Amino acid sequence: MSRTLKLGTAAVATVALAAASATVVAPAAAPAATASPVGVVAARAHLTNLSHLDWLSVPVTPPTQEGHTTYRLDDEPAVGTLWTYAEPNPDGSYRHVGGGSYDAATDTWGQGAFNADDMARAAVVYLRHWKATGTASSRQSAYEMLRGVTYLQTATGPDAGNVVLWMQPDGTLNPSADPVELPDPSDSDASYWLARTIWALGEGYASFRNADPAFAGFLRQRLELSVAALDRQVLDQYGEHLDIDGQPAPAWLIADGADASAEAVLGLAAYVKAGGSPAARRALGQLSRGIAELGGGDARSWPLGAVRPWALSRSLWHAWGSQMPAALAQASMALDQPRLARRAISDSFTFDPWLLTSGGPDNGRMPTRGDASQIAYGADARLQSLLATADATGRGAARGLAGIVAAWYFGANPAGVAMYDPATGRTFDGISADGVVNPNSGAESTIHGLLSMIALDAHPGVADRALTATVQARRGTLTVQAEEGALSGAASSVVPPSLWTGESLFGGTGHAALDAGGSVTLTLPKHGASLVLPVLELHPDSSAVTRFRTGPRALGTVRSGDVGAQGDSPAPGALLPITLGRTLGAGATTLTATTRTEAGDPAVLDAVMLEPLVSRLVLRGNGGGTALLRSAAARPERARVRVAGTGPARITTYDGQGRMVHVGSSRSRTVTVQVPAGGFALVTR
Repeated sequence: MSRTLKLGTAAVATVALAAASATVVAPAAAPAATASPVGVVAARAHLTNLSHLDWLSVPVTPPTQEGHTTYRLDDEPAVGTLWTYAEPNPDGSYRHVGGGSYDAATDTWGQGAFNADDMARAAVVYLRHWKATGTASSRQSAYEMLRGVTYLQTATGPDAGNVVLWMQPDGTLNPSADPVELPDPSDSDASYWLARTIWALGEGYASFRNADPAFAGFLRQRLELSVAALDRQVLDQYGEHLDIDGQPAPAWLIADGADASAEAVLGLAAYVKAGGSPAARRALGQLSRGIAELGGGDARSWPLGAVRPWALSRSLWHAWGSQMPAALAQASMALDQPRLARRAISDSFTFDPWLLTSGGPDNGRMPTRGDASQIAYGADARLQSLLATADATGRGAARGLAGIVAAWYFGANPAGVAMYDPATGRTFDGISADGVVNPNSGAESTIHGLLSMIALDAHPGVADRALTATVQARRGTLTVQAEEGALSGAASSVVPPSLWTGESLFGGTGHAALDAGGSVTLTLPKHGASLVLPVLELHPDSSAVTRFRTGPRALGTVRSGDVGAQGDSPAPGALLPITLGRTLGAGATTLTATTRTEAGDPAVLDAVMLEPLVSRLVLRGNGGGTALLRSAAARPERARVRVAGTGPARITTYDGQGRMVHVGSSRSRTVTVQVPAGGFALVTR
């Protein structure tokens, strides 16, 4: 279950790495086990282990509750559920934990023990494992979990098709949780859990259509109920647009999110491919077109080719739930509309190389690394998206990048340790920004770790590369906070009451305010030739013009008024990186920003991002090495990289659309590569 901080009407910040503070002795404890060292598991051995997910799964017989029933409830009164969290005991075993504070007298949690988000995604795990392996126990677990998910769905009344999020240990539903969830009650409007229910129902129908037509017919009925809820709550605004700081954004996304909508699209695409209804096909096309509208930028300008997850912000991106490219790729195949895959291509082949070289699947780029913690939900979203892009486009570069993303599970992460243990099937709950691992292993991390492992088992070549899992070198985006620079003239360091603006996040402790004639000089870390992207809060009525230079050399100017009116945005102004026209040389040691403006109308400078013309991530392990070189240059750039392993290195270069430019090899330990402008190169040995 994603723990999200809801600011305004959308979930915009991420999973907290601390688990629930309350604890309870579980009915049974998962056995202790020692995680396998990185590289011990052979790439072609099965990585998927459902043991921990099976332990989290429990049958519950719910009491009679109006509006809630499921398939064959009279004959099979127990339904499948899933504990939300799991914390380690002193002996290394684990115990079940619910959400919110625990009341021992009533055996209830402030939120609940089980939730629709995780139950729906667990059903997807079991469905995909059954499909991949034919395992009868996975088929049965998928059946039981889908019965539990549909019990949580409201079947009658004005909110029919929506979903109650939380259930207590005895099966009692808790529609109004503490702490509060939005919407409240949780089945009163479209939500992330409605989207994930559609995901599970769509893949469930496709899987059971031939194996159990009666159950598939029930799933179809319930999916159509949710499509009707989408139609009246979300898609009734199809074609309408919000005005977000001068740019249009689709008004018909679930919870204003391309992230939530993408997970619904995954289910709708599966359903449509399996013969779903015209209403579902229409919903699939409409949601997909809305998601695609949030893509933008290129290798040199924000958001660097990404599909943004939140319609209400031009500044924010997060890895968790970022399956927008996967959704667009799947929709393009289901609808036979290749144009939908174009945004998936830009996200996969322009944005992902930047993300990987600049630090990996962070919980929050807002637009600087406001939340550098990382979780399996983010790593899996990127992996699934790359593999789906490969399937939709046939461009093998996506599988090469997928192997680098998946290496996160085996040690290529900020902690430098394996996050998934194939001996137990556990995935740890996350890594903090300073590299500390949260040893809890709750439902969400377990689910997304297993979705990744199922995918790796199906793609052994990607798995081979994923086990190259030690970060040997990384050189990517450098960020210098403006408030830490040397201020002069009418300039000041500002610590705002909150770093959160309402749609983005100031980095560091705040920002520098540069009034008329004010300047700040930043001491630069060691760097190569780089693009310069100042991050300023822009306001349409601002008169501030800020000039950037290194020594006497001018790099460019930014007009703080170059942005549209606030419109439907939740906050005035937009905190955005702006790419300067001239590059910064490798020898520059300082950068100075000077503002001219009307008195009392300062420029708000948050930070400066330095983007190498060629950034890199180099991995080693499992007897080999992999290097990713990413270009932000306007022309081809030559780079040299040292790659571990024996034998000749294979060099493959691609443009920013993932099209192969050149294939070569080198027997040298240090390999010379010409990286295409705005593209990337993979060097493997």
